[in-house]
Amino acid sequence: MQEKKEIGLAIVGSGKIGTLRGKLAKMHPSVRFIAVSDANPEAAEKLAKTIGADYWTTDNLEVMSLPEVNAINIATSEHEHTAPLLAALDRGVPVLVEKPIALLEEDAKQVIAKAEQLNSDLHIGYSRRYKNRYLIAKEQIIQGRLGVITGACARLYNSRSQCFAMLKRNKGATPVVDALTYYVDLMGWLLADNPVVEVFAKGQKGVIHAAGYDTEDVTWAILTCQDGAVLNLGVSYALPEKWPSVGHSARVELLGTHGTLLINDDHTDQIMQTDLGFPHVYLTDHKIETVFLESSTPGDWALGDFLGPIADETRAWLDYLSTGKPCNLAKPRDAIRTLAVTLAIEESARTGKTVYLTPH
Repeated sequence: MQEKKEIGLAIVGSGKIGTLRGKLAKMHPSVRFIAVSDANPEAAEKLAKTIGADYWTTDNLEVMSLPEVNAINIATSEHEHTAPLLAALDRGVPVLVEKPIALLEEDAKQVIAKAEQLNSDLHIGYSRRYKNRYLIAKEQIIQGRLGVITGACARLYNSRSQCFAMLKRNKGATPVVDALTYYVDLMGWLLADNPVVEVFAKGQKGVIHAAGYDTEDVTWAILTCQDGAVLNLGVSYALPEKWPSVGHSARVELLGTHGTLLINDDHTDQIMQTDLGFPHVYLTDHKIETVFLESSTPGDWALGDFLGPIADETRAWLDYLSTGKPCNLAKPRDAIRTLAVTLAIEESARTGKTVYLTPH
């Protein structure tokens, strides 16, 4: 543990995730300075006022260059990560970028090359690593209670309304690359040192394609790891518009030589019905009358505090910066491996051919 260090944080991107990270950072005792930026001045000014930031601007380079800044969070849209991320690495301070590290593998490789050249302190925010049930699953693997993992599966569901909002923001942010990526990373973390080397996937178009997006309603993939372990991953963001979940509905299963672990992450254990409607974390004009509570992917506000994986992940990163306490956030090589697998799933589904990967 190092001597406690004060943090001067620059948040690049003042949308939903930048706002949430900013609110959480404002609560952290080691954060003494916060500056925010966004190409949209109204967004930057709104976030600055909301959290009482010390400075705001529409210039990403300016906010990262402030002398008070010794840590940077890149929270721009997925397709806009690369330029500010490269600039942040040039600053030589710790950086947290939201997942995925990039949408294109060539952009990710450019980032990785610079990060390794500069020996950068770069982490990528895959928040499933900070959901309690998955942390506990990782502990069982570390303790050897499952033995050698021979097979695993994960499936992820969400509503078509969430999918349309995601694709409207960026057509490249498909359910595979933008959402299933969480569970590709999760499997890579749980099955450490056993990378995916072979991918075969099938998809089927339906309501999402009919709405004008060249994206499948459902995609299923069979992944083979280096030691032969077989993984089955699937995603559908085509569930009905008013599906009761306000985030991920997921199942994860791990099969080992000495044990089996089944994780129900559908949130059907806490159901509320309200005539007044429940607010959606991503869709501000979207209210549902029946809701699976605690299904919000980042977490939930309760009694003036934010609870859940994004809160725990943000605090873990800030604790790491201020005290040196180790954190479980993904590193660059994890992120590029995850991106390569998700792109391979899409390529295989498109071509009908198996895609072979070289471990990074």
